[in-house]
Amino acid sequence: MKAVGVIVEYNPFHNGHKFHLTQAKEHANADIVIAVMSGNFLQRGEPALVSKWARTEMALKGGADLVFEIPYQFATQNADLFASGAVSLLGAAKCQFICFGSEDGDIESFLETHQFLKDHDFEFQQKVKEYIGHGVSYPKALSLSFNDLSPNKKVLDLTKPNNILGIQYVTAIHDQKLPIKPITITRKNANYHDQHFASESIASATSIRKSLFTQNGELSGLQSYLPPTTYDLLLKYKKEYGQFHSWEDYWALLKYKLLQSSPQELRDIHEVEEGLENRLLQAALLAETFQEFMEQIKTKRYTWTRLQRVCLHILMNVKKVEMPKNKTANYLRLLGMSGSGREYLNKEKKNFGLPLVSKSSASKTELDLDIRSSRLYALGATGENQSRLLKLEFTQPPIQVK
Repeated sequence: MKAVGVIVEYNPFHNGHKFHLTQAKEHANADIVIAVMSGNFLQRGEPALVSKWARTEMALKGGADLVFEIPYQFATQNADLFASGAVSLLGAAKCQFICFGSEDGDIESFLETHQFLKDHDFEFQQKVKEYIGHGVSYPKALSLSFNDLSPNKKVLDLTKPNNILGIQYVTAIHDQKLPIKPITITRKNANYHDQHFASESIASATSIRKSLFTQNGELSGLQSYLPPTTYDLLLKYKKEYGQFHSWEDYWALLKYKLLQSSPQELRDIHEVEEGLENRLLQAALLAETFQEFMEQIKTKRYTWTRLQRVCLHILMNVKKVEMPKNKTANYLRLLGMSGSGREYLNKEKKNFGLPLVSKSSASKTELDLDIRSSRLYALGATGENQSRLLKLEFTQPPIQVK
């Protein structure tokens, strides 16, 4: 069976994602689509709107056939590590293709850019370091360095978030020497960070989340942007757990953790650079909400996303020495499957490049960060819902959709 892989977060799964899955399968002429998906916390350092189990069900009902979890050590990192870990999972699952959405939409641009950066790696890395040293954020430094070195400014626009991820995927495929062919399709209508609805049927996940939180969790105005299955699952989650998760649900925990920490303890946390710990502690004393806190610690040097990841690692108490250094995954954590996905597993799992894990209890040491992140995620809920979410990590079998 021929498999095409996609790297996703589905926060939440919407019409644009459904279009992507359809196009991925069609362009690759594949039998199944394998999705590797972030768990309960995402690359932007924020909690997922709903749990990984609810999002897995959305994905399966929207056209995915297998869903594997991107481990915390990759899911909550910069674009380079996120891409490297995710691509390694698709390689281990024996995907022949990877399909990603991009602002550019032309795979040749990505291949040419990858080769150019490979040929000019030393100069490129030096440029990036120079820009970061002048207080420029990492994503901006990448874009500026590429523009400085590129003889053809129109090869690929690396200011665009999906183009940045796309070039990282192509680089990871080459670095890991995987027999995977990359495919890209143009993102339809909505851009990744769009705050407002750009069309009548396609909206970015960002604009959907913004609408939910400004409308007090009201879903009625979002029906045209979501597949009916996603809409129903969001309604079900809201009814069962009484909320959609946001950073404000974790603000009290973060404030407590910060105010109980010394500057040295904060300096030991992954991604906390010298000097940032004092800024974090000062803001924790003054801010009354997470939004206020972020506005007080934000600088040109640190992106909002980077700072959210720092906050997450503080809550998780992930120290620099504790974060694994490997750039490829050690296991495949199965979250869900369709009938076709089950058939693929039965035929191919003996050839997988990594051990297959279906429950947390099967490998507690390897899954330590994933388990801790799920425990933290549950603490954002209230009352008995905390216990229900805590138990899911150990009791929920892979979701099956026929």
